[in-house]
Amino acid sequence: MPHLWGTATDGSRSRPRPSTSRDLEATMATAEQTELVRRLADDFTALQDAVLARMNGVCAPDIAAALEDASLAGPIVVGLAHADVLARGAVRIAELSAQTPGERHRLRVHARKVRRARSQAEAAYKEQCARMLAGRHRPVETLELRVARMAYPEVYAEAMAQELRDRGLPDGTPQAPESDLVRWFWDRRAAVGGGLPEPVRELRDCDEEAFVQALLRDARDEENPHLLHDTVVERWSRQARTALAWGRYAIGQAERDVHAASRSARQTRLHALEDAYQDAAVLAARAREARIRVAELQDRMWACTTTEPVAGLAAECRAAALTRFADARPELWETVQELTAQHQECPEQADGCPRCHRALAAPLVESGPADSGENEDDDGPTAVPVDGDRYAVLADLPDNAAVAVADATVNDESALCGYGWAAEDGATGYGDSLASSSGEAEIIGICAAALSLLDRHEDVPVVVLCDSIQAVLAVSRVLRTTERTVIPRALLFPEGRELMEKLLLHRHRVQVRWLKGHVGHDLNEAADAFAGLALRRVSGRILPAAARREETRILRSLGSGAGTFSIAA
Repeated sequence: MPHLWGTATDGSRSRPRPSTSRDLEATMATAEQTELVRRLADDFTALQDAVLARMNGVCAPDIAAALEDASLAGPIVVGLAHADVLARGAVRIAELSAQTPGERHRLRVHARKVRRARSQAEAAYKEQCARMLAGRHRPVETLELRVARMAYPEVYAEAMAQELRDRGLPDGTPQAPESDLVRWFWDRRAAVGGGLPEPVRELRDCDEEAFVQALLRDARDEENPHLLHDTVVERWSRQARTALAWGRYAIGQAERDVHAASRSARQTRLHALEDAYQDAAVLAARAREARIRVAELQDRMWACTTTEPVAGLAAECRAAALTRFADARPELWETVQELTAQHQECPEQADGCPRCHRALAAPLVESGPADSGENEDDDGPTAVPVDGDRYAVLADLPDNAAVAVADATVNDESALCGYGWAAEDGATGYGDSLASSSGEAEIIGICAAALSLLDRHEDVPVVVLCDSIQAVLAVSRVLRTTERTVIPRALLFPEGRELMEKLLLHRHRVQVRWLKGHVGHDLNEAADAFAGLALRRVSGRILPAAARREETRILRSLGSGAGTFSIAA
């Protein structure tokens, strides 16, 4: 055991003193605490159990102290993401089974506590990351370079691209070419070490669908250690949301099966629903882990960009790009020099004026050539009004058009969604489907409404209004193009894709417009009410008799379905 050295009050070095029993106990306690932290970090189940015990106030003092270690902040967030899904799943299964009201209440209380603990853990982790970012210091680039890059980004980007190509380096971005230089540096280092492992190379090179399938296997079958590799961890983080959506899709399908089953067969279907929640919990935890791994990767990238040899290489490239910029566009360079030369009276000049380039570049950006708009896509009738007139885009509706308003809502826990629509001629409809997001649910509602109107009205234009800008733009984009690859980008699940494929057969008769929602418009309010009713029906949260009464109430609000309704009224 090494001796502990003290310092005398007069500043002189004191003589060494032997370790006391208290010193030994403190050292042993520290070693035990370090070992406990390591065990919790390595054992996901033990960590989750410890976090839940602390949440319930029954955690041992030594374990509670270990959970305060900064290295466990990220793993705790991952563990609570997993526990949160399981807790909500237990509540849902209890609602669908024969469990007593008391048991259901206990599960709901537990789920709320887990959700609160998860929120607190997320806040603590974000605060820890913010402290780390605040402690970083990145060298400030020259003021001329920053002004030129901000005022004339395209010219500077081309100069940087030429410089990188001449050096045999990958193309960077105008803002941070060092990111690509880091990857180039790591790729060279990996090549020296024998290249990428074959499983990592397969993950890097496969298409998006195959990568998502790999994430689903990782959650449902066996954990894939190759996802942690620097080459694919960012792709893992990007695609984790899609994989989690498919997990929610399985929950939605299983919940539908439960409602369709007889009482005698329901228990087997409930087991399938429980399995789906188990998979979704793992997907949620792995998605959160992926984000943490990406943050760690970015930390290492930042460290790499601020140390040699990458830091020097990036600085050389930026300086050379600025020289190319000056040679290619001397008139622009002269303007930049004049602005920076006049910038003398600045309180932050000693620090390199780290924020002044924005104000200096602003006049140059504003005085740039006007955008003619010739290259912009003409959205035509799908454009969204910005002047506050909620009916501005409805003034040019065809006189003979069949018009309806569609709306949708999606379940927070599964992919189940409900949609509804109400038409000017008094027709209405609603139903349920599966959607990966509220935007996809709105698209499904638009398609269902349009297809219904197409069946009811021959040889007249069909116009569907929706209060979701995202959905309106997505459907309009699909209807305007003949490129089938647009559909997968707008719709993830097969239910929505099938509806869109059917709608494309009538693209020449269909328009989609935006209508501001929740402003008291009768058809919009009715569509919203039908969507909520459809979701409650498919999720079993309303009895059939009550659903029929609710449907009658909505129809009465529209005048019992008789007559027509002016969309601009």
